[in-house]
Amino acid sequence: MAVCEVCKNDYELAFEVRAAGAVHVFDSIECAAQKIAPICDNCQCRILGHGLQADGQFFCCAHCAREQGFARLVDHA
Repeated sequence: MAVCEVCKNDYELAFEVRAAGAVHVFDSIECAAQKIAPICDNCQCRILGHGLQADGQFFCCAHCAREQGFARLVDHA
């Protein structure tokens, strides 16, 4: 069994995620999101969808990007 690096649960169905050259072990998608999902630079929510990026900043939506001065970014329709 493997131990989740977020909650420390020793779980037989744990899985590995390889990201940015590192290997992470999690027991759930929730723990994986808490560890590796980016955080919106405006509202600080976890970005679980595509999100938006500008000048090295990440945003969950166009509204948050506009709040930080990136008027050119728009959500996909």
